[in-house]
Amino acid sequence: MTSESWVAGSAGSGFGVDNLPYGVFSRRGELPRVGVAIGAHVLDLAGLAAAGLVDDRRWFASGSLNAFMAAGRAAWQANRARLTELLTDETYRDRVEPHLVPRADVELLRPVEVADYVDFFSSEHHAANAGRIFRANGDPLPPNWKRLPVAYHGRSGTVYVSGTPVVRPCGQRFTAPGEAEPSYGPSLRLDFEAEVGFVAGVPSPPGRRVGTEAFRDHVFGFLLVNDWSARDIQSWESRPLGPFLAKSFATSISPWVVPVAALEAARVTPPAQDPPPLPYLRCDEPWGLDLSLEILINGHVVARPPFALMYWTSPQQLAHATVNGASLRTGDLFASGTVSGPKREHRGCLLELTWNGTEPLDLADGTRRAYLEDGDTVTIRATAPGATGAPLSFGEVTATVLPAMP
Repeated sequence: MTSESWVAGSAGSGFGVDNLPYGVFSRRGELPRVGVAIGAHVLDLAGLAAAGLVDDRRWFASGSLNAFMAAGRAAWQANRARLTELLTDETYRDRVEPHLVPRADVELLRPVEVADYVDFFSSEHHAANAGRIFRANGDPLPPNWKRLPVAYHGRSGTVYVSGTPVVRPCGQRFTAPGEAEPSYGPSLRLDFEAEVGFVAGVPSPPGRRVGTEAFRDHVFGFLLVNDWSARDIQSWESRPLGPFLAKSFATSISPWVVPVAALEAARVTPPAQDPPPLPYLRCDEPWGLDLSLEILINGHVVARPPFALMYWTSPQQLAHATVNGASLRTGDLFASGTVSGPKREHRGCLLELTWNGTEPLDLADGTRRAYLEDGDTVTIRATAPGATGAPLSFGEVTATVLPAMP
């Protein structure tokens, strides 16, 4: 069990010493650098390194986490242990305190330079609901769904940090049932998808797969993802291929990356997999994560999806993504797919919450939503059980919808 930090207000804040998530921040007139969240502050790691308090091989005076992520698990463990020591031992307080910056005084930037972006489809409840909506008379799940973690490749160049507005996309879409030809214009069915992602730190060589047992050796940490989706554009372009313009316009991520090491207390047994997965997908450890997500539209909670019910786990996703020999690169981002559950309040997108617009959602302010309107702000936040019993915070990912460009 980790000792309590001397940083005032850190205990019970979600950002205690059992969390220590990494991010990138800047202050007015200063270059970006790497920091760690502790209570209501950011601990400036570049400043600590300059003062000789942490080992730094040009990792922290940087605009991204990539260099530190590439350093590998031994470096991650050593730095985490050192930060815990500095933040719990009162004898270091006078030397460390000058490097604590109030979070209110900084701008949080995109934490990683994203190399590739892959989005999975790993919630059985979400996949089945989508199947019932679009294939009412068929099997809700495609025949391959329980055999492999289905995924698509997204665009790394349109991954934005929390707080970046999202412009409503345009494309080909049908605006009414029974139309014979598509029209062009702004999406009328703009949606969010509440997801959890992980980022790769240590690369792998081409041609060599990464097994489930090697997950901790390659993956640096987890963060929140909003995989924005234009459902009307998606339904037309996905005949027969998968999402393209319906997804590539924007993906939002949270500014804090929670280290894998911080989530040991959150690991739980995932749902039973039937049929048994092929050998390369088998995992000897329980890698479900007991994360509690919360989705808000304009400040009103509309859903609380449970991540522990995800059918395919993160190590299985990584193993499948590399089984063909595709190499990992530092900064590769892998998202879980929409997190959903058996109850309506568990559904992680408006496609499910409103059953494709046929059952509009009533908000607490008296308004209704089938899909998102211009000016809507979507926020996703999450917590996990911590080693001390207090929950760990993932922070949040939030963005406001702006009107389509002319």
